[in-house]
Amino acid sequence: MEFFDPISYAVPFFIILMIVEGVALKLRGIDGYEVKDTFFSLAMGIGSLIAGIALGTSMSYAAHSWIYGYRLIETIPINWWTILICFLLYDLAYYWKHRFGHEYRWFWASHVNHHSSQRYNLSTALRQTWTGTITLTFIFGLPIALLGFQPEMIFFVAAWNLLYQFWIHTELVDRMGPFEWIFNTPSHHRVHHATNPRYLDSNYAGTLIIWDRMFGTFSPEVAEDPPRYGIGKNLETNNLLIVAFHEWIAMVKDLKTARSLRDVLGYMFRTPGWTPDNSRMTTKKAKANWKRKQAVKTAELETLEEQKVQEPAE
Repeated sequence: MEFFDPISYAVPFFIILMIVEGVALKLRGIDGYEVKDTFFSLAMGIGSLIAGIALGTSMSYAAHSWIYGYRLIETIPINWWTILICFLLYDLAYYWKHRFGHEYRWFWASHVNHHSSQRYNLSTALRQTWTGTITLTFIFGLPIALLGFQPEMIFFVAAWNLLYQFWIHTELVDRMGPFEWIFNTPSHHRVHHATNPRYLDSNYAGTLIIWDRMFGTFSPEVAEDPPRYGIGKNLETNNLLIVAFHEWIAMVKDLKTARSLRDVLGYMFRTPGWTPDNSRMTTKKAKANWKRKQAVKTAELETLEEQKVQEPAE
């Protein structure tokens, strides 16, 4: 079997579907697209493609090929079921890559670009990083090559995994019943992009939502708390380079204030927002605060209910 890149064939469909989505949103009276925001998403997508061609793909392929030389299984046949197994393994690896992309600043500096839009539409799917190679995110796929799957097969299933995620970046599709018990859906991924405290650090899945259910990071979309999109401090800029590198710039500024090796490592590799004096709000703090407030509200409601039950009937 000769592997190919499905994304290169899908680009015309991306454009067509974005146009269809924009028209559908307009007909519903929803202003889903905005010129500057869409421009940044498309520009980031093109830049990511160029970065991949210039450096990313070759470095990643070289690393996978080197690891493959030490494979544990000498020969894995190429057929539909081995490709399916490879896909499942990669989807699990993607979950952890994505989760690390939120929980550790080194990876977040690269991944934050994808979350910087305050809108949620199909163009957001194309808002990809230029610096994934710098952060070495390809390391998450190396164990699959070590097991004995060919690098070409891994790249093939990775492309399909990324391709699947395009359609889930939309607000046009509501809940999908039993399908969303297993698969990632627009509803699940809206939660992932939301900045509401309820939804933080949730739904890292690529194709299968089962990983989030297994590892305790699943959150359902709640109608009473519609997602709000963006990042902690939203960008107000017309500079594409700021959009692409703003978190790296912020990291360098923090490193200039570091007074010890602990500070240096903390600013680079601890959770985004970490400071030596814990003065900044992190997603974990924000979610913990929200949970405490919810617990207080629940306790107050339960107390009121008990008081009503105890009141004598007139």
